[in-house]
Amino acid sequence: MIRLLILSAVLLGSVSTSKGADVQSASAEPVVEESLEVSPVWSGHPVGFCLLTHGDRQYVGFYDHQRRMTVAARKLNERDWQLIHLPQTLGWDSHNYIAMAIDRAGHLHLAGNMHGVPLVYFRTDQPHDIHSFKQIQQMVGREESRVTYPKFMRGPKGELIFTYRDGGSGAGNQILNVYDPDRRAWRRLLDVPLIDGQGEMNAYLDTWRRDRQGTYHLCWVWRDTPDCATNHDVCYARTRDLVHWERSDGTPLKLPITYKTGEIVDPVPAGGGLLNGNVRLGFDDRDRPVISYHKYDEQGYTQAYNARLEEGRWTIRKVSDWEYRWEFSGGGSISYEIAVGSVQADGKGRLVQAFRHPRAGSRRWLLDPKTLTPVETLPGVRRTPRALDKVESGVPGMQVRWAEDSGASDQAGIRYLLRWETLGPHRDRPREGEPPPPATLRVLKISANE
Repeated sequence: MIRLLILSAVLLGSVSTSKGADVQSASAEPVVEESLEVSPVWSGHPVGFCLLTHGDRQYVGFYDHQRRMTVAARKLNERDWQLIHLPQTLGWDSHNYIAMAIDRAGHLHLAGNMHGVPLVYFRTDQPHDIHSFKQIQQMVGREESRVTYPKFMRGPKGELIFTYRDGGSGAGNQILNVYDPDRRAWRRLLDVPLIDGQGEMNAYLDTWRRDRQGTYHLCWVWRDTPDCATNHDVCYARTRDLVHWERSDGTPLKLPITYKTGEIVDPVPAGGGLLNGNVRLGFDDRDRPVISYHKYDEQGYTQAYNARLEEGRWTIRKVSDWEYRWEFSGGGSISYEIAVGSVQADGKGRLVQAFRHPRAGSRRWLLDPKTLTPVETLPGVRRTPRALDKVESGVPGMQVRWAEDSGASDQAGIRYLLRWETLGPHRDRPREGEPPPPATLRVLKISANE
């Protein structure tokens, strides 16, 4: 759930299976139908911005050039933005991304600028009206003093769900709230945490994903301390309703799930090359869950692995054959040298998996559906026009940032992206000297030329 580089969906070329999209062909070059400037923004370090398209309206949550939390809004047939500033200021922490959602009554919800601090949450009083944003000091009033990784999601009946980590890296719990739009109030979806580190560790989750039968699947890794080298054990659980959880064999799990009670898919030890944020859950052509991650092999090299649930047991296969070791450690936000995407069916009887490697670049494996081993390496998918890869800023070290749309428009064949530029991660510490000039935040209207 760490959004260190805001890159996984865009640079890896992955497509959300929840929207039923096919994997885009490698030959397609996306076309920019429209480029719309939003605002000058902070560029001293990366932090996640949020784009939310809902019907004929669009909202952007970001930090402006003065680091102020800002929301922009427009109708899709308009080019001018309405802007408001919320009473929050960004520091140097790349964890402090912005998350937004809209409820069925049209009220906007926003959370962000949190890394182990009290809840920061805003909601509009009037539907679609960003000028009516008000800060709400509490959702339910407990386990809200050390909040990190806020995320809005949808439940099986379209309910608005809010999940976050309570506690810190190495000692945290995963909390789930559900929103009642009639009462305009939150309550706990679960009376206890979903996952409890019991003061000794915490779970880093991938986003839960729903298969075609309606079951939600979740994978995570445990971490013992703020040192990212202490990630260990790839784990799994599933549920139909987000309330009653079970193991892969159907055995019910008593909540909260703990290290002792959870299902371990691969017992990777601490220091074994496993990293939170690089563990992905996908599905094969038979809708079986596949967990993708990297760890060190017997020679100490970093390799990608796929674990698939086959006939009631997890079968683990090495996918890569790299002679390269990515050794990472310490706290704070880091740059990812290697990224492993989720396994996806392309609708043509094939399985594909995107990856990024410092030597191989951004590419894709075509996998044997029976063995999950590569039969061919393909070019990476162009999720963005090639011309937009070029950095506009003349400041050394600047990099392009992208954010996918957390919503969707009603326009067939159209998607929207955010683009801006920043320096790289800096372990969440201030940089010396003057910050770089502001970058320009743009919303891009994209169509695929297929």
